[in-house]
Amino acid sequence: MQDPQVGLEPEPFVAALNRTEVVREVQAREAEEQAVRAAAVDWRGTVRARLAVAGVALALWVGGIEARLVVLQIVQRDDLVARAERQRNRTLTIAGKRGDLVDRTGHVLAYSVDGDAIYAEPVLVSSPGDTASAVCRAIEGCTPRDREQMTRRLSQRRAFAYLWRRASPDDALRIRQLGLKGVGLIREDRRYYPNRDLAAHVLGYVGLDNEGLGGLERAYESQISGQPGVMLLQTDARNTAFGRIQQPPTEGATLELRIDQYLQHVAERELEEGIAEFGARAGTAIVLEPRSGEVLALANWPTFNPNAFGRVRDEKRRNRAVQEVYEPGSTFKVVTASAALEERLVRPTEMFDVSAGAIRFGARVIEDVHRYGPLSFTDVIVKSSNVGAIKIGLRVGAERLGRYIQQFGFGQPVLRELPGETQGIVWSPDKLNDSALASISMGYQVGVTPIQMVTAVASIANGGELVAPRLVRAVVRGNERVETARRVLRRAVSPATAATLTAIMETVVEEGTGKAARIEGFTVAGKTGTAAKLEGGRYSKSDYNASMVGFVPSRDPAIAVLVVIDSPHGKGYYGGTVAAPIFKRIAEKALSHLGVAPTINPGPRVLLAGAGGDQTDMRPVAARAPALLMPASGPPAVQGLMPDLRGMCAREATRALAQLGLVGRLVGDGVVVEQGLPPGGTVQTGATCVLRLNRRTAAPSPGGTP
Repeated sequence: MQDPQVGLEPEPFVAALNRTEVVREVQAREAEEQAVRAAAVDWRGTVRARLAVAGVALALWVGGIEARLVVLQIVQRDDLVARAERQRNRTLTIAGKRGDLVDRTGHVLAYSVDGDAIYAEPVLVSSPGDTASAVCRAIEGCTPRDREQMTRRLSQRRAFAYLWRRASPDDALRIRQLGLKGVGLIREDRRYYPNRDLAAHVLGYVGLDNEGLGGLERAYESQISGQPGVMLLQTDARNTAFGRIQQPPTEGATLELRIDQYLQHVAERELEEGIAEFGARAGTAIVLEPRSGEVLALANWPTFNPNAFGRVRDEKRRNRAVQEVYEPGSTFKVVTASAALEERLVRPTEMFDVSAGAIRFGARVIEDVHRYGPLSFTDVIVKSSNVGAIKIGLRVGAERLGRYIQQFGFGQPVLRELPGETQGIVWSPDKLNDSALASISMGYQVGVTPIQMVTAVASIANGGELVAPRLVRAVVRGNERVETARRVLRRAVSPATAATLTAIMETVVEEGTGKAARIEGFTVAGKTGTAAKLEGGRYSKSDYNASMVGFVPSRDPAIAVLVVIDSPHGKGYYGGTVAAPIFKRIAEKALSHLGVAPTINPGPRVLLAGAGGDQTDMRPVAARAPALLMPASGPPAVQGLMPDLRGMCAREATRALAQLGLVGRLVGDGVVVEQGLPPGGTVQTGATCVLRLNRRTAAPSPGGTP
């Protein structure tokens, strides 16, 4: 049997097979090409989609930028420019240089010096804590609290901040040597008081911003502060700050005071020593020229150093002379007596029966310290009888006594040159019953200030005119000098009443409670006072105000002096025991310093060299030209004539002798009590003058009720 395949030709089969494979290959290629074409189509779509998205995003971004630019350059342009200026430029106000304060003889009491302030640029400080610690270590007196405050200021990213104002020269040198990044020094004025606490309550003090905060510094701020200047503090590209003055500050006016530096020193020294001697709490002393109202000295204790006023309590900075209200006690009997004399209700020789030693008002009994028999009007004041003063006050009456209290300046400010002056406490007459009137007649239930009290007594000294006290002589600005004029507030009493009362006050010092205030060679008119202090609604039996007020020479007064001692303990508390010796020491040195000739057994007149040769100056001290007044170091050394050195310390006395070419030989210590060459006598150059010195002794006990 034959195979069916055998004999057939293979070519057609192979050809068919090959065609099938070719078809498959072609189909595969077509499929591959289609796939490639499909893939190419998908990639372009993706790219187109992405491009579309990117285009939209780009359009939105550009649109946002354009919108932001419109806001920044058009809408917010002014605000941004101002902010950029504030970041680059800072305007600092430079206080004007304050004018000097000088005393009546030209001695400088306060002036301004160039100082340094430590500042920082917090934006340049990388480590606020470390920088603050380094600065604090370089500054003397820097406390942990100060360091914490510096750290807080440095942590605030600002262009400028003060770290320490009024740095000392040593502090500034140490800061320069540190070379801290972002920390520097800037010049500023600093107030300086060369005499430290001398007249501190009068001068006042100045704060960190060169602004007066107390005393005359505050009262005359507008005149002595000057016009402030302007400095532009700029920051460059490296954030380095540098300053440029746009408007320089101007200097303020100079203030000429009526205070005498030497007398101020005397008043403060004697007051402090008296307070220490009697164990007192505080005190005030005032020296006043009665005719002109010029305040030659105004002292308070405790006091303070205005160069470092921030380190003391407010109590020490309080000016007791114008802010302390106290019940004057018997010194106020001068007002009661003046009213009775002026109204012609009494005669100096009229007798008052005070033998009972007490007077009753209902359940209240007022007693005298001592029992007296019948006393004349003069002796009522001389012996300071409370019962007698009450009887005089009842005769005057509430309405008339109230009128004279006002006429003498009580219940109103009298020294308007110092800030914070109180007007005191004065009751309306229609509210006074007999008991209250009795209290006022002897100096209780009325509140006065020391400046009011001395001003009232000065009106008796000058013949009855109430003259406003003055601290400032003139305001000098450039070539312009404006002097303050004497100001008479009113007439308190007639010259006749003033003369009668002066004679009575002379007797107080010669025979009465003010014996400790007697001054050799001078007649002194005065009145002592002792008043229990009101504490907790009751009068204390241990704390008193002891005072004395008066004037000397009594018939041609050069000075009126007041001394008030708060709460003396130990050696007594009466005005005649405590205040009168201090009054005497202040008055003695003031008379010597002012060249006042003795009024009892006066020696030869001292000739003063003037433009027309030697001449005798008989004018009142306040009227003399400044060139004829004594220098602050002591009495004038007139060539050929011996000055009065008594009451001076050894240094002052030897200086005065040296000016005359004399040799001084000192015996003892303390103050001069005797001198070998008599005052007013002629001297020869090279001669020796023996000066006997002695410490002060305790004052004698008063003869009556102070």
